[in-house]
Amino acid sequence: MSLPPEFDLLVKNVRLVRPGQKEVPTTDIAIRNGRFARIEPELAPESAAEVVDARHLLGFPGLVDAHMHIGIYQELEADARAESRAAAMGGVTTSLNYMRTGKYYLNKGGSYREFFPEVLARSAGNFWVDYGYHLAPISHAHIGEMESLLTEHGVSSFKIFMFYGGHGLHGRSDDQRGFLMIDEEDRYDMAHFEFIMRGLKKMGEAHPAARDIISLSLHCELADILTAYTKIVEREGKLTGLPAYSASRPPHSEGLAVWIASYLANETDCLNINLLHLSSRKALEAALVMQSVFPHINFRREVTVGHLLLDVDAPCGNLAKVNPPIRPRADVEFLWQNILDRKVDWIVSDHACCATEKKLGEANPADIFLAKSGFGGTEYLLSGVFSEGTKRGLSPNHIAELVSANPARRFGLLTKGDVAVGYDADLVLFDPQETFVVRAAESESEQGYTPFEGMELTGRVKTTFLRGSRIYDEGTIVGPALGQYLRRPYSKQD
Repeated sequence: MSLPPEFDLLVKNVRLVRPGQKEVPTTDIAIRNGRFARIEPELAPESAAEVVDARHLLGFPGLVDAHMHIGIYQELEADARAESRAAAMGGVTTSLNYMRTGKYYLNKGGSYREFFPEVLARSAGNFWVDYGYHLAPISHAHIGEMESLLTEHGVSSFKIFMFYGGHGLHGRSDDQRGFLMIDEEDRYDMAHFEFIMRGLKKMGEAHPAARDIISLSLHCELADILTAYTKIVEREGKLTGLPAYSASRPPHSEGLAVWIASYLANETDCLNINLLHLSSRKALEAALVMQSVFPHINFRREVTVGHLLLDVDAPCGNLAKVNPPIRPRADVEFLWQNILDRKVDWIVSDHACCATEKKLGEANPADIFLAKSGFGGTEYLLSGVFSEGTKRGLSPNHIAELVSANPARRFGLLTKGDVAVGYDADLVLFDPQETFVVRAAESESEQGYTPFEGMELTGRVKTTFLRGSRIYDEGTIVGPALGQYLRRPYSKQD
C-alpha cells in the first residue's frame, strides 16, 4: 500500500518575492493543510497530490488590502460577494474593512453589541477572501465597548473620521447627529477623539499581549476648513470637477488635522497611530514632522493606489471623487518619492464600490459637489503599484512589504503577509511582463465603471491562492466563497 502524498499542493518554478529580501530566487513551494510547509528548489512532484507549474512567474505573498469598505452603497451581503471577487482577481487574499454605525453601511445606530454581530452574520459565507473589520466609535457609549470588541470579536483597530464633525460623507452637512445616528447629548468632536485615544491607552494596559496591535486610524481633514473652502470655490466658480474638489478640501486641512491628531496622541499616550490615505505633499510632510516631534509614537503612514495613479487632470473626471481628493501631479510624484524613500508604510485601495447610477448627481452629473464619494480599485492594487512603481525604481520585494507584510504586522495578522513555512498559504502568481488595458467590463466588481479606465498597466495577476486553494485563475473566479473572518491577533494557532 502506497503512502498518501506528503503535500496537498506543490507550486514549482516560482520566482519568490519576499518582504525584507533583496533577491527573487527561483524555488518550489509546498503546501499542506492550508499552510506553507516547505520552500526550496527541486521538490519532487510525486510528493504532492497536485502540482502546478508557475512557469517562472513572480510569486508574491497574498495582498493584505488594509483599507476597504463593504456595504456603503448596497447591501452588505451583495457587496461582499462582488467586491471580494474583485479583490481576488487583484491578488488580495485579506480584506480589512472600515465599518461604522450611522447612515450608509447598515443604516443603524445604537450599540456595537447588537450592530457588530449582525455585520458578522451577514458577512459569513459571502467573502472570497479572508476578512476583518476596523470599527469607528461614533457615540460616547462605543468607547466603553471597544474592550469587548477586542476580547469577544478580535477587533483591535479603530477609526476616527476627523471631518465628520461638520461635514458629511459627500460634502457639507448641517445634520451630523442625523447622519451619524447619535443621541442629542453626543458630540462627534475633538473631545470625543481624545476620549477614544484614552480608552485605547487603557485597553493596551489591560491587555499587554495585544498592546502592539491595538491601533487607531485617522482620516485627517478638518471640517471647518472644508466648509469654508467649499463656499469659496463655489462662489468664485472658476474651477470644476476634480480641481474644484481638491481646492475645496485643501491640503493644509489634511496637514493641520495630522498635527492635531498627533498632539492628542501624545497627550493621551495613545502610541499606535495610523495616518490614512495621505494624499498631498502637505499632509505627508506634516506626518513626517510629527514623527520627529513625537518619536515615541508608532506612526504608520498610508497612501492609496488611487492617489498614486490619478491626478486632477484624469480623464475620468467626477468618477474619481473621493475623500481626501485626488490631487495635482506634483503631489502624486511627492508621494511616489516618499514611497521610494521608505517613508510610507503601506499602500491600499480604499475600495468603496459606488455603482454608476449612484455616483453622479442626477440633477447635474457635471457638478462634482453632487457626486457621491468613493470608488473601487482593489482589483488593480498590485498591478497599479507594480506598473508605476517599477518605472520609478521600486523593487518587487519592497512592493511585497507595502501591500502585504507591513499591514499584516500592524494589524495583528501574524501568519499573513509573507511566504514562509507555517504561514497561511496565500500566494499570488504574477506575470511582470504582461501588459493590459484596464476595462471595467472585465472586472468582477459591480461598480460598472472605473476611474482607471483605459490605463495601460504592466504586470498582471494570473492566479490567486487563499490558504492553498485557488480562488482566481487566468481570468476566472474559482470555487465557492472560502473567506474566513479573522479574529486578531490571528496566527497559525488560531
